Amino acid sequence: MGKYVQAQRKGKSPIFKAHVRTRKGAVKLRSIDYAEKHGYIRGVVKDIIHDPGRGAPIAKVQFQNPYRFKRDTELLIATEGMYTGQFIYCGKKADLVVGNVLPLSSVPEGTIVCNVEAKLGDRGAFARGSGCFAAVVTHDEDKGTTRLRLPSGGKKTVPSHVRAQIGVVAGGGRTDKPLLKAGNAYHKYRVKRNCWPKIRGVAKNPVEHPFGGGNHQHIGSPSTVAGDRPAGRKVGLIAARRTGRLRGVKKTAQDKD
Repeated sequence: MGKYVQAQRKGKSPIFKAHVRTRKGAVKLRSIDYAEKHGYIRGVVKDIIHDPGRGAPIAKVQFQNPYRFKRDTELLIATEGMYTGQFIYCGKKADLVVGNVLPLSSVPEGTIVCNVEAKLGDRGAFARGSGCFAAVVTHDEDKGTTRLRLPSGGKKTVPSHVRAQIGVVAGGGRTDKPLLKAGNAYHKYRVKRNCWPKIRGVAKNPVEHPFGGGNHQHIGSPSTVAGDRPAGRKVGLIAARRTGRLRGVKKTAQDKD
């Protein structure tokens, strides 16, 4: 083994860290409080801004602090149709209107939601990318759970008291337009992190990658590797259960529901 492969350097080297200097802040729902659990609280959208490195726009929403004489500014994910000056209502008794934040138990089946919590109080975990949404499939009253269909197509069961924003995340259709030139890709990834351009393993030298070298660009050995191989060899299909094309009808646990 020659040099450290890039996958090893990514764990240690500081040059692969996320570029966060110009980011606007953590985009989360409000901290759960008495007002949201039992009634509702009103906020106003002050501004809709771009967050570098994020495809979706974010909304600056201002709430009155229920306990002290001050205002709290929260950064929420902007939903499609949100505008400055709009009132946003958060809580159990809020109306079913795009942009509002409600617990899933207050939302009828078939509703389109986004920025859904995985656990109560984690302030948003699922369906947060631009144009993403989750659909409420069923409520299980006995178990107190709700089944969601996530943007990936998978189904997930979450507690019914977790909160979600109503509507679709804004900025959808972003990937429909091609990047066209390398300069656009450079600027896209410059504000995210150092992950572009990607060089294929077979295009490298033998010292830099297990797939490197050879008179023609070829791997030369199976690309599947065991999970307990040393770090410099763990490239390719790591601990793959199966490889090859997916053929036939996919039968998964998700389809049984």
